[in-house]
Amino acid sequence: MPEPMAAPRASNGGKNKGGAYVDRDKPAQIRFSNISAAKAVADAIRTSLGPKGMDKMLVELSKAQDIEAGDGTTSVVVIAGALLDACSKLLQKGIHPTIISESFQKAVDKGVEVLTAMSRPVQLSDRETLLNSATTSLCSKVVSQYSSLLAPMSVDAVMRVIDPTTATSVDLQDIKIIKKLGGTIDDCELVDGLVLTQRVANTGVTRVEKAKIGLIQFCLSPPKTDMDNQIVVSDYAQMDRVLREERAYILNLVKQIKKAGCNVLLIQKSILRDALSDLALHFLNKMKIMVVKEIEREDIEFICKTIGTKPIAHIDHFTPEMLGTAELAEEVNLDGSGKLVKITGCSSPGKTVSIVVRGSNKLVIEEAERSIHDALCVIRCLVKKRALIAGGGAPEIELAVRLAEYSRTLAGMEAYCVRAYGDALEVIPSTLAENAGLNPISTVTELRNRHAQGDKMAGINVRKGGISNILEELVVQPLLVSISALTLATETVRSILKIDDVVNTR
Repeated sequence: MPEPMAAPRASNGGKNKGGAYVDRDKPAQIRFSNISAAKAVADAIRTSLGPKGMDKMLVELSKAQDIEAGDGTTSVVVIAGALLDACSKLLQKGIHPTIISESFQKAVDKGVEVLTAMSRPVQLSDRETLLNSATTSLCSKVVSQYSSLLAPMSVDAVMRVIDPTTATSVDLQDIKIIKKLGGTIDDCELVDGLVLTQRVANTGVTRVEKAKIGLIQFCLSPPKTDMDNQIVVSDYAQMDRVLREERAYILNLVKQIKKAGCNVLLIQKSILRDALSDLALHFLNKMKIMVVKEIEREDIEFICKTIGTKPIAHIDHFTPEMLGTAELAEEVNLDGSGKLVKITGCSSPGKTVSIVVRGSNKLVIEEAERSIHDALCVIRCLVKKRALIAGGGAPEIELAVRLAEYSRTLAGMEAYCVRAYGDALEVIPSTLAENAGLNPISTVTELRNRHAQGDKMAGINVRKGGISNILEELVVQPLLVSISALTLATETVRSILKIDDVVNTR
């Protein structure tokens, strides 16, 4: 359907005398309702406002940023909100949506060039820079006072699971975060090995040196028939025989496990029957085999990668070469707040690490886990794209100034739209200043002035409450975070602009 150039008529809200929509105005009306709905969400960054389509779009946008960069999820929604605001004003001036959309694409392409030009390369061997990036990410979190502990932990975790010379990305599945209630965040630790939250099943054996570890996926309990049936035992001799058979069957299983040289046994959770009967546990205890049961199915891959073992699905496959080896497997007491099983000193370790997160309540632990995840993602961004950029609103102001210059080289409506795009980006420094208790107008004006004079690194120093060279204050973020936020926000705004009709479905 051809779209009208005319702006919606303000006088009668786009309706004719009969109260029905005038078809010419409908696309414009739809656009404005979509934009205002998405803006409302962006202002509150909540997911419950507006028509479902728009709030979901912004939630998806935030998720996309989280997957791509892992940080800057708030920034991306705020930028999208500001760009939508700019769109709304441009549409009211009667500029065609396609022109706005294409101009925004030009602006974002130029923006990526500007950001890349003002970034500086970083080496993964430069630990100090990586720590600064992780610390900047943690500063906006609830657990910011623990950044001196969590930042080095995140950097070390990533460095242990990659080869810095060849890596182009980091698989965060190789870094397992284990949440354990009790203690404080100070008790968080990085473990080079495997940590299990399950308890040791047999109390007799809680520490094994030179561990040979087997991971079984079959049950150490009497077999059941496939169908549900009952066996009626009429005399004691038959009953005795059933028990003897059961005992011999389980003893045979346990002997084969011992014969392979296994002294630590991990048993996968079973839903069909008991994975481990009391009788089997008794035999294992006698043979001094440490047992950890209830291993979750989704943990199997990580366990195998960490300790170099292979999952064993049947007793016939239980051979010495299927076992993993480690220096020490022990159950550690956590000052009265539960126990953990630690397996360390693996002889053929895969590139994996475990981070144990402690906290006094569930909320603190979950916040700490989210914060560590963000810090890990920041380091991952630097592995993907080895460049850093200043934080504190400096890139956004630089973009605004450079895009204003660029708009003067364009002609007609495009120049107008690119200029509006640049101005919209000032929302980030303005919000930063506001949240730091500074005057947003004077701060942004001063920043613009400094950037126009060529001071690219001038940004808002939230700690000192003023403007300073933000690189000297070590407020840095990966280039990928800024580029990703800018491109994803622009893509979302362009797709909202393309919607010109809504069909209500029940």
